[in-house]
Amino acid sequence: MSKVERVKEHIGALKTYLALIMALILAFGAGVIKLFIAQQTGLLFWLGSLIILVLIVLFSIIAKSMHTNIEQLEEL
Repeated sequence: MSKVERVKEHIGALKTYLALIMALILAFGAGVIKLFIAQQTGLLFWLGSLIILVLIVLFSIIAKSMHTNIEQLEEL
């Protein structure tokens, strides 16, 4: 497999990971909002909020990696 194909495959995998993380953010967000509306701001609410923040940071790291790979692909 050539270097170009390997980078393309890596970019495709990163896109899949980004889509999965986005789905998780939306799902956890819906749950946290539901708890907030019900005024149940206990442990589950704060745990969900923390998980959302971690997922957002992870999304940013993967997006940066994807852009780095795209720039690498342009150089090839």
